[in-house]
Amino acid sequence: MTTVTASPRTLPRGAARVGALPAGSLAQLLHLGKELGALDLAGGVPGTPLPPRAALTAAAGHLLDGDNQYEDTSGNLALREQIAAGLPGGPDPRTELTITTGASEALSIAMLATVDPGDEVVLLEPFYENFLAALALAGGVPRFVGLRASDWRWDPEELAAAFGPRTKAVVVNSPANPTGRTLTRPELTELAALCEKWNVTLISDEVYAPFVYDDRRHVSAAEIPALRDRSIVIGSLSKAYALSGWRIGHLRACPEITERLRAVHLATSFSATGPLQRAVAASGVLTDPSWRPAERLRQLRDRMVALFTEAGLPCRAPEGGCYIMADIRRITDEDCESFVRSLAARRRVLVVPGRCFFRDHTIDSGHVRIAFNKSTEVLEEAERRLAEGL
Repeated sequence: MTTVTASPRTLPRGAARVGALPAGSLAQLLHLGKELGALDLAGGVPGTPLPPRAALTAAAGHLLDGDNQYEDTSGNLALREQIAAGLPGGPDPRTELTITTGASEALSIAMLATVDPGDEVVLLEPFYENFLAALALAGGVPRFVGLRASDWRWDPEELAAAFGPRTKAVVVNSPANPTGRTLTRPELTELAALCEKWNVTLISDEVYAPFVYDDRRHVSAAEIPALRDRSIVIGSLSKAYALSGWRIGHLRACPEITERLRAVHLATSFSATGPLQRAVAASGVLTDPSWRPAERLRQLRDRMVALFTEAGLPCRAPEGGCYIMADIRRITDEDCESFVRSLAARRRVLVVPGRCFFRDHTIDSGHVRIAFNKSTEVLEEAERRLAEGL
């Protein structure tokens, strides 16, 4: 009898860039939370505000009436006009705004249109994980600048040292995920000077711009004169209008940069979902002066800060956004990953270990991130589960 030995299975080679992508640790954590029946204070899926009813009604009508086809690759013009009307400086909706498939595509487009393989990009740490993913897809090399807890500011000398002849872009996020910091005009002016010196593009993620608190005013990178022609601003309807599943984002840039962005957008997704763009524009929600969710978010922020502080974890109130970055080192010797897992098992409340927002996930950050854009019911349940402390 002849024995046949199976040949080793040989798979075709994949792209090296895939290995540079972040591990998607937040998605894994959310799966763990579901297994434990934990209350989700980890993800930023909005529970507050609720989606505007007018947008939902308009979307249903458009779909049922047979409006199911493509939109202009640059985005529905009426929608671009309404977005432009709400932005500082009045960008030209025809030549300076592009509708994208959410802010995630907008970020990838900005990177692909700006960065060549081997180019350096300055990232402020801690950072939103997708910044590193978009950079990896573009083949760029990160240069990290650490922000100092607890006010999450940079050291000017360290920031300046990160720029050089190979620097192609710097990425900022204001208000920031995960820290809740909002950049000031002097800080943006400092960045502008470095961008001018080294001929660098500033990519500014401003998806949380509608959520600033305590009489602060959001300052967009596009408002800084020196950044007017060297910035790309990212926005989205996901958090501000609780329409995260509709995947409607936008890019703002000067006409010359916009041409590049649109060329990449054409190649990546052609256009964002047409019926939903047209529904948002027809609903009028973007021009409704009564839509002001920031005050309600501020109340939830204060209540969440009080909840965790009373449970034993003192929290600093964020300046904007929908996340609290809390330092656990004063209350536990556990690393942040162990603390999160034990809290989920013990109290069935899920938060995010801060190491998810740093370059090296093996090093303890000593922080956790808590989302507060939740429904009143979720917050009340969190108060019940943490009534006896952490």
